[in-house]
Amino acid sequence: MTLFSGEHPPTTRRRTALGLAVGLILALLPFQAATASTTATITVATAISTQNGSTATVQGYVVGQPTSTTTVVTSNYPNDYALALADTAGESSTSKMLYVQIPDAFRSSYRLQSNPGLRGTQIQVTGTLTAYFSHPGLKYTTAFSTVGGGGTDPGDYYADAAGKTGAQLKAALHTIISRNVTTLTYDQVWNAIKDTDQDPGNTDNVILIYSGRSQSKSLNGGDPDDWNREHVWAKSHGDFGTTPGPGTDIHHLRPEDVTVNSTRGNKDFDNGGTAVSEAPGSYTDSDSFEPRNAVKGDVARMILYMAVRWDGGDGYADLEPNDSVNDGTAPYIGKLSVLKAWSAQDPPDAFEQRRNQVIFDKYQHNRNPFVDHPEWVSAIWN
Repeated sequence: MTLFSGEHPPTTRRRTALGLAVGLILALLPFQAATASTTATITVATAISTQNGSTATVQGYVVGQPTSTTTVVTSNYPNDYALALADTAGESSTSKMLYVQIPDAFRSSYRLQSNPGLRGTQIQVTGTLTAYFSHPGLKYTTAFSTVGGGGTDPGDYYADAAGKTGAQLKAALHTIISRNVTTLTYDQVWNAIKDTDQDPGNTDNVILIYSGRSQSKSLNGGDPDDWNREHVWAKSHGDFGTTPGPGTDIHHLRPEDVTVNSTRGNKDFDNGGTAVSEAPGSYTDSDSFEPRNAVKGDVARMILYMAVRWDGGDGYADLEPNDSVNDGTAPYIGKLSVLKAWSAQDPPDAFEQRRNQVIFDKYQHNRNPFVDHPEWVSAIWN
């Protein structure tokens, strides 16, 4: 058989065709790999049900640190290796949580041991959907970010405080949180705290700080079962009254049952006493008041905010915490050692962080730095 010039034998033609096919497949591989590596953001619930070794970006709220298959702690974090995510900030069931591995590269920003204020923050994490602690997890993580640019440090708000400690940090924070502040009247406080302390489960209600009771926003006034405006830094401790200034600073004004508010009076804060009947978990004696565990840190951070914000330079008393009780009308409030312990025991949660943000966005336009950076409590009051 004579072949025409340029014609290949059948075997060669088959090899050529096979080579073209292989080349076409190889040419497509980069596109397929790029497509596979592009991950859509999924919920925690979806991540829990998709433990198949695939790569995913999961969005959820930091709710604590896992220490076993069925245990997630929300304070006194023992190490830096993991955090738990959930689709809601208040989730308490570990079956609805995703355990996330934190590699060395991200521990400085996302470990709860040194960033307890991260709890309640919404974040996105990219990693491999596979079991961690024998629990649905996200391992070999490659990216972490807060949602909406939020997190524990809002932009460059605290830029002037960077690298400072002690008295220098306190002075820097005073300047920062005193800039461009809108001062409310005492009447305006009513509507403001109806917003800042709104019950996340019932928008018609507020949560009373010491009682923990959800109560209608409209039931505010002076009757025994109404709620009124509690000055967490008692206004007699500095004699600042309710004229615009520290007496109307909503960072420390909270809704509370009229009777419980009267029971607290102007007492300092300390542990112990007898139970307060209308405020479960709260205790009082002749010279001190102990709030329920869920708000101990809130109380501490409000007191310390007031000490930084109101330093005597604007005609009001220089408010300072000290380590005593029964301070009376002096511009002091205690006990500092107890308040520091309470702040560490009860880190900022989603309710407190939302409150801080609402005050910043809608009302006073300043922030409580100890909600954003609870580690600054010990940095100032070492």
